[in-house]
Amino acid sequence: MSHYRSNLRDIEFNLFEFGRIQDYSSPLWADLDRDTMTDILVEIERLAREDYAASYEDQDRLGLELVDGEVTIPETVKASVAAFKDGGWDRMGLPEEMGGMAPPPSLVWAMSEMLLAANTTVQFYAGGALFARVLFEEGTDDQKEFARTWVDKQWAGTMVLTEPDAGSDVGAGTAKAIDQGDGTWHIEGVKRFITGGEHDITENIIHLVLARPEGAGPGTKGLSLFVVPKYLVNEDGSLGDRNGVFATSIEKKMGLKGSTTCDLAFGQDGPAVGYLVGDRHDGIRQMFRVIEYARMMIGTKAMGTLSTGYLNALEYARERKQGADLTRATDKSAPRVPIIDHPDVRRLLMTQKAHAEGLRALVLYTAWVQDQVILHPGDDRWERLNDLLLPLVKGYSSEKAYELLSMSLQVLGGSGYTQDYPMEQYIRDARIDTIYEGTTGIQALDLFFRKIARDQGETLATLATEIVEFVKAGADGDPFLQERELLAVMLDDTQAHLGSMVEHLMASIQGTPEEIYKVGLQANHLLESMAETVISWLLLRHAEIAVDRVEDDPFYRGKVASARWFVRHTAPKAALRRAAAEAEDGALMDLPVEAF
Repeated sequence: MSHYRSNLRDIEFNLFEFGRIQDYSSPLWADLDRDTMTDILVEIERLAREDYAASYEDQDRLGLELVDGEVTIPETVKASVAAFKDGGWDRMGLPEEMGGMAPPPSLVWAMSEMLLAANTTVQFYAGGALFARVLFEEGTDDQKEFARTWVDKQWAGTMVLTEPDAGSDVGAGTAKAIDQGDGTWHIEGVKRFITGGEHDITENIIHLVLARPEGAGPGTKGLSLFVVPKYLVNEDGSLGDRNGVFATSIEKKMGLKGSTTCDLAFGQDGPAVGYLVGDRHDGIRQMFRVIEYARMMIGTKAMGTLSTGYLNALEYARERKQGADLTRATDKSAPRVPIIDHPDVRRLLMTQKAHAEGLRALVLYTAWVQDQVILHPGDDRWERLNDLLLPLVKGYSSEKAYELLSMSLQVLGGSGYTQDYPMEQYIRDARIDTIYEGTTGIQALDLFFRKIARDQGETLATLATEIVEFVKAGADGDPFLQERELLAVMLDDTQAHLGSMVEHLMASIQGTPEEIYKVGLQANHLLESMAETVISWLLLRHAEIAVDRVEDDPFYRGKVASARWFVRHTAPKAALRRAAAEAEDGALMDLPVEAF
């Protein structure tokens, strides 16, 4: 029986009842009516539940070993990858010029939720074509042809940034690139934590590598992006000689054990030949296209994992009978009841439900914004809004999913701690999400400095205005009047929190540099408050759609309940974070290291 439980109904609600993506009039998506998109989602749900889930345990429990520079992947995992590619799904999201199909991003991310939640490891191995898209859109004419070959041959791909001594400080990387004068470069150095850096699922792996050309300046601006194949490729697309890039170790990890996370050595056993992407030195911007996609993907993965964790817990709570109803707790003859009838279990379940639906609302709203970027190419406000939302998607989703999956396990009690159920694996596999593609602290600093301060708060102000208009739209008799008022308070608290951080930033610029520490100490809390404010707004908009149908369908009653629960339980937290930000004195940074 599959471990995976989808919430296809809520996915369709977000896309079709809230986002109304079936109403797009763009010729780009003329062939995608609601029935067609629904058929796609139904097939992806089947693929996730059957083919992907089939190897979920094997990827975790069948150990991987690096032997003579090679890693053999379990056959069940290969079969799951093959099911995705044999169905042509690897071409979904690629432009037609690459032989692909590019539906609205909102549909692509809805599909991705199910695949990532069913088996992230398989989806990592299956996603090489999306790396090829970056090369196709950034590369020279010859590199565009190479990207087409990459897709046709179904080769894997990696993003290669991190180095042992640099970690998240990408600009401190020391891997170098030496110009050979013939259009090729030799890459030298060691990279670490490279997902899918070595395996035998495909005949070739194409690495997108950040390295510093000899003579280039320091920091991220001095980095360039190179294509470095595991096997060199002949003009006819056939494989040539083994290139000088080798895995020297694979990590033994807490989770996602079937995903090979490697150290890669470039140029130690023969030259590692690379090709400058686009024949221009623009590496950090080019790589950020991959990074931002990856951040969205990790937020989506986290959200999907929480959703299936909650649905597994819900199923168990409906079936497991234990204890009497609390109203008859002293009656020894009272019948045993399903544990979903116990107040604390209901509290655990509703907290999971509200957050799982809230995170999905955030992810698919962000994906809807990405639709608007394509539909309105001359209007940069959509792109700026997407930039603002991405740290919330990645940072908040990853933090809350890991935190609340422990509630999923708690519902099962001791059974949840065993491998009889998927909860313990969900938790282990989700733990990396707060670290992948920049820790939550990095996401929070990015949110404040790059997405708010650099933008002078313009995009945030526009979003806040939308929320204010929604609050004011309530009238007497509105069933959500109390929640609108709470949302207004949340927004005020979050803006005041931000205001205190801006004051510290300005003080640091005007002669008190240590004031900047106060920004760093309160940035994560700002990210949380912003995310919860946006999610509250979205869930209440969902509830407005659902409220007239609560008597017809329990699904809609659940949507209203989720919205109310989320707003009422998160609003007080924004006030506490505001108070902490306003009271921040920076004393923690004055504490001597020896005191820790």
